[in-house]
Amino acid sequence: MHRWTEDTERLAESVLRYTRGRLDLEPVPLDGPATFDDLQRAVGQTVTPEGLGGEEALRLFAEFLAPACISTDHPRHFSFIPCAPTHASSLFDLVVGASSIYAGSWLEAAGAVFAENQALRWLADLAGLPDSAGGVFVQGGTQANLSALVTARHAARTASKGEGRRFAIAVSSEVHSSVTSSALVMDVDLVPVATDGAGRLTGDRLATALDEEAAGAGRQVFAVVASAGTTNLGVVDDLTTVADVAARRDLWFHVDAAYGGAGLAAPSVRRLFAGIERADSLAIDPHKWLFAPYDCAALLYREPELARAAHTQHAGYLEVLHTEGDWNPSDYAIQLTRRARGLPFWFSLATHGWKAYERAVERTLEVTRYAAAAVEDRDELVLVMAPQLSIVGFTRRGWAANDYAEWSSRLLAEGTAFVTPTTFGGEVGLRLAILNPLTTEDDIDVVLDSLR
Repeated sequence: MHRWTEDTERLAESVLRYTRGRLDLEPVPLDGPATFDDLQRAVGQTVTPEGLGGEEALRLFAEFLAPACISTDHPRHFSFIPCAPTHASSLFDLVVGASSIYAGSWLEAAGAVFAENQALRWLADLAGLPDSAGGVFVQGGTQANLSALVTARHAARTASKGEGRRFAIAVSSEVHSSVTSSALVMDVDLVPVATDGAGRLTGDRLATALDEEAAGAGRQVFAVVASAGTTNLGVVDDLTTVADVAARRDLWFHVDAAYGGAGLAAPSVRRLFAGIERADSLAIDPHKWLFAPYDCAALLYREPELARAAHTQHAGYLEVLHTEGDWNPSDYAIQLTRRARGLPFWFSLATHGWKAYERAVERTLEVTRYAAAAVEDRDELVLVMAPQLSIVGFTRRGWAANDYAEWSSRLLAEGTAFVTPTTFGGEVGLRLAILNPLTTEDDIDVVLDSLR
């Protein structure tokens, strides 16, 4: 298996041909899920004693398995938070895989870590973090949020806070589900904070919740999590006033900008992020709105040494890593083994330059503004709120939950678009997450016209 043979040569040519063909498609097929029985009949058992051979395994993938996966880079994939990687980043993902790099330490991956850190520095500069800031690329926003909050709790414990009380994190009602999961993993509580009329966490509401907590349960709140672009509607919290309260109360200020942080690259919306430069930790996922392939999330710290104190792993065979080299990525998050997941993003950024990223993000915002106006122009549709970033939420007059579900299933089955229902304050509706620079105004009209 580990020798280069004629079979390997043929397989390499086939894989590269498939990859080039997939990247050359415009638009890519939307595709969609298949049933287990359909796949079992078409593909059968693929893990066998003697193997199928690379050509046959690739054929089964290309003909049956890949079409049973929804293409997140389709220009009419508007559900959840889609992914639209650049060709440069996708191609370099092949290079990363072929290079067999363990990217957890400087000793073993100095070149990769050097490049990743330049990409991290660009993100830190966008956010206005100090020169001392740094971090690591992790799997996704869930791991970034968890690692940041573990660091925050370690810092609180080190400062002798808590005094035997249960730890808690202050969050808004719109906080990402990964923060709730993180609290469960860490066995800490959540202190909910009501949002304002625009769905934002604000400093005054945070202060009120903290006062009520102190007068009641009396748990030790050690951190507050603000959102810079909520997943459902793309709302940016009032980061400045939240940062003010966090500073006065000596709380760790974490900003979850997994989706929305890319907006920092766009001059037209950069003002919305005022206060983000005061974050103690910050999560931004390039695999969302910065056109990197899965999986690539940036986790940044204002004071990386605090993260290093919380996450560095020790063992006899690992101690050499702490005496040789400049920067070990495994010291800054919950991980030891890691691929160089930031390299495809770095390569695309180095290839195209950050101005191209600015233009691409601005293009998605332009289409978003068109979509919001198009919704308001249609009598049968109701805009939930004017979009701050690149998500448009709306409802269809007279429709119930089953109407939305049937319409969504039909559009996907037709290969027209992927738009799933959501809820806004308990009311079922729809949202368009516009993160692909290839999405056009015509794509928006196709979807909205189908709602008549």
